[in-house]
Amino acid sequence: MFDQTPSLPPRPETQEDRPRTLAEAKAWMLDRASRKIHPMNNLSLADTKAVVDQLQGLDPVSWASAWSQAGEAAFSAAAAIADPVERRAGYLRAHGFFFLGRFPCPNHPDKLACAERERDAYLAAGALFNPPVVRVTVPFEDSEVVFLYRRPPGIERPPVVVMWGGVDAWKEQMTAASDLVLARGIATIAVDGPGTGESPVKGTPDADRQFLPVLDWAAAQADLRGARVGLLGRSFGGYWATKLAHVVPDRIAAAVNWGGGAHFMFQREWIDRSRHPDSYLMELVETRMRMLGVDSEEGYARAFASLSLLDQGLLDRPSAPLLLVNGRGDTQCPVADIDLLTGHGSPKTVRMFPGGHMGITPQTLPLIVDWLCTRVAADA
Repeated sequence: MFDQTPSLPPRPETQEDRPRTLAEAKAWMLDRASRKIHPMNNLSLADTKAVVDQLQGLDPVSWASAWSQAGEAAFSAAAAIADPVERRAGYLRAHGFFFLGRFPCPNHPDKLACAERERDAYLAAGALFNPPVVRVTVPFEDSEVVFLYRRPPGIERPPVVVMWGGVDAWKEQMTAASDLVLARGIATIAVDGPGTGESPVKGTPDADRQFLPVLDWAAAQADLRGARVGLLGRSFGGYWATKLAHVVPDRIAAAVNWGGGAHFMFQREWIDRSRHPDSYLMELVETRMRMLGVDSEEGYARAFASLSLLDQGLLDRPSAPLLLVNGRGDTQCPVADIDLLTGHGSPKTVRMFPGGHMGITPQTLPLIVDWLCTRVAADA
């Protein structure tokens, strides 16, 4: 048993205590776009600057209008392109505009319209991927779970990795990870995490149940080796990967928590400290509240507290092989949660990177994919 829990690290001096102004937000976006860092990694710097320069405000109407106009123009232009490779690139460009139009979450009708068009553009591009994206739905309670399936060519019965993002990066943002996994001869399933995208549930403590019909589908496919799958959860999604690794370890070949929490992230002290992290553009609290399905500050604090895996009594259970990855200076998710996880239950593998949330470097995603695919392939 782990007798002492680590304390939270000191508050970084770079962390802000207020939302960004419009001018600050524009500078932040252009800086991220120049370095191809989420959420500005889906567009060129020139495309980003063209919208940012004429952006009139950060309010939902001004924000969605600027990005959606650019998205509709890009979508129309892509539809007229004859070459399939260039047409695919055009649809992905439109997807990038619409993604930012609904970013970080569609908490307004205009942003919701952008989210719907984002899916349209991504599916249009995905039909031209090699291998293509196939949209699959499976029954779930009185609704359904939607996921995007890709199968590597020339592999008779490939193993499977299921992946999802965080509160703002959804299944349509998992292309880079999917491409790397497919190159290893492993099929991919990209699904929305609870409370995001087309998920049928909010982010309540039992929302991990939405993943089970996806695992059932993979296991039932005669042309897949899907009885035990790999899991990749990025950002907040790492929390759900960690929970599933403890709840259904017999169904998981290996799992990755890439930047997600476990306990400290959900405590009131961290909630107060992480309202305006340097790594987030805007509306982090509002986006988390929408994911949780709450509409008040007190509801937010109570709902977050209920997610603690320590308080749920899960962390001393055996878990599937679990890789924990983050940046040492993360101001969205406390790295103290990694220390906590390593002190409980089954041994874990840890890799820390320099920088902030998720430890984004050129080596981070390739390392994650190599670790995960090696174990999934050996298990299968």
